[in-house]
Amino acid sequence: MSPFWIRLIQLILSLTILVVFHEFGHFLFSRLFGVRVEKFYAFFNPRFSLVRIKKVDGKLRVKFFSPNVPESYEEEKRFNFEGKEETVYKPVDIDSLPEGDWRRSPDNTEFGVGWVPFGGYCKIAGMIDESMDLAQMQQEPKPWEFRTKPSWQRLLIMVGGVLFNLIMAFFIYSMVLCKWGDSYTPAQGLKHGMEFNEQAQSIGFRDGDIIVATDGRPTVEFDADMYRAIAKAGTVTVLRNGERIDLTMPEDLSLFDFTRETAFVSILSPMTVDSVLADGGAAMAGMRAGDRILSVNGSDASTWNKFQYILSDMRSRAADSYVSRDLEVVIERGAVQDTLSVAASDDFMLGIVHMNNEYEPVYLEYSFFESIPAGIAYGWKTLKSYVGDFRYVFTKEGARNLGGFGTIGKIFPEKWNWHAFWLMTAFLSVILAFMNILPIPALDGGYVLFLLVEVITGKKPKDKFLEVANTIGIIILFALLIFANMNDILRLF
Repeated sequence: MSPFWIRLIQLILSLTILVVFHEFGHFLFSRLFGVRVEKFYAFFNPRFSLVRIKKVDGKLRVKFFSPNVPESYEEEKRFNFEGKEETVYKPVDIDSLPEGDWRRSPDNTEFGVGWVPFGGYCKIAGMIDESMDLAQMQQEPKPWEFRTKPSWQRLLIMVGGVLFNLIMAFFIYSMVLCKWGDSYTPAQGLKHGMEFNEQAQSIGFRDGDIIVATDGRPTVEFDADMYRAIAKAGTVTVLRNGERIDLTMPEDLSLFDFTRETAFVSILSPMTVDSVLADGGAAMAGMRAGDRILSVNGSDASTWNKFQYILSDMRSRAADSYVSRDLEVVIERGAVQDTLSVAASDDFMLGIVHMNNEYEPVYLEYSFFESIPAGIAYGWKTLKSYVGDFRYVFTKEGARNLGGFGTIGKIFPEKWNWHAFWLMTAFLSVILAFMNILPIPALDGGYVLFLLVEVITGKKPKDKFLEVANTIGIIILFALLIFANMNDILRLF
C-alpha cells in the first residue's frame, strides 16, 4: 500500500476516534441532565446513512444503507397579518404514526454511521447548533430540551466535549508511556553536533555546532522545547570546536516554518551505510556497509535529513509525473569517491540501512501506576506548549504555514506504526480540545462565552441572536477551512 493511503487511513481513523469521543462528552452530560439526544453519528450522513440503530417501540432496530428518517415536523405555508407568506413548522403527531416508525420513541437516541468519512455529530434537542434545526426552535420549549435547563447544566454539557478530549489525551499518553516508555536525546551528547538550515546559517549557526544554552539556561534535551527556547531567546550559546560562542537572535524569530525544506536545527547524522539489503538496488550497484553517501543526482545528500528529503521529494513528484528511478549516487569509501548507478524501487527505496550511532538516547520506563501521573504531566506540557505556539497563527508567516487535512495527514508516518499513531492521536486530541474552547460562535467555546455572559448578567441571549451568531461562526470556520486547505494545494505547486 502506498504511503498516501497509509497516511489517509491513519488520519481518518484518528479523527473518527477523536470526534466520536468528543461528541460522547456532550452526549453523556446531556443524558445525565435529562436532555434528549436525537442523533449520535460517526461521520456525516447527508440524505442516507450506512448504518442506523435505534430502539423503537421497545425493539432494537438496525438498518443498513438506509435513507434518513423524515423530520418530526411538517411545513405549513401561511400569510401573516402583514400579508407576507411565511413557513410554520408543526410537530408530527407521534401517536398517529404507524408502529415501528423511527420517529416514535423520541426519548431514545438514533445511533449511526454516515458515509462522509470525516468527523461526526451529536444532535441535542433544543440547541442551536450546526444542524440549524429552526423547526424545533419555533416550538414551545420542552422540559427535556437543552434550552430549558439551568445555565450551569448547559455549561457542563458544552464543555463536556473538550473535557473528554483532554481525558482521552491524558489516557493515551499514559498508556503509551506504560507500553513503550519514553526516551529523549541529550543535547550535549551528539557525536557530530547539530545540523542547521539556511535560516539558521544566516543567523550565524554552523553545521557541527552544539547548542548548550539559551539566555544562560543550559539546554538538556534535544526536543520541541529547545526550539521554543531558541525562538524566545535573546542569546543562544553554542559549542564550536571546543569554544563557546554567543549568537544574538533576531526579534520575532519563528522556527515553525513548514514551507522550508529542512528544520531550523536537527541532529547531524552523516549518511553512512550500516548494511545493504541483498536484493536491493544499492547491493546490485556495488554499495557496501561503511560507504558514506555524498550526493544523489547532483544534490547534497551527505546527511540523513538531506538524503531523506531528496527521496521524499522524488516520491511526491512521482505521484503526478514520471520520475526516473535510476539514481546517480556519489559515495565515499575510505578516502576514495566513486559514482554508482542505483536502481531505486517503486517507492524510491535504495535497499540500505542507515548507520544511526551518533548519540545514545536516555530511556525511561514506567509501571502502570507510574504512567498515569506521567501521562497527565506529558499531556499538560503538550497543551501548554501548543497554547504558547498558537500565537504564531496570527503572524504573516503563521498564516502562510496554516495547513488543512494534507498537513495533518503528513504528521503520520508513511509506514503503519502504532506507537506513532497513538502519539499523534493524543496530540490531535489536545489540539481539538483547545480549538473547540476558543470563543468562536458555532464552536463549544462560543456557547460557553454566551453562557458565561448569561451567568454574569442574568439575561439569556435570544434564540434569534444565537442563530445569527452560529451562522457567522460557521462561515468563519468554513473560510478558515478553505484557506488552510488552499495552502496545502498551493504547496503542491
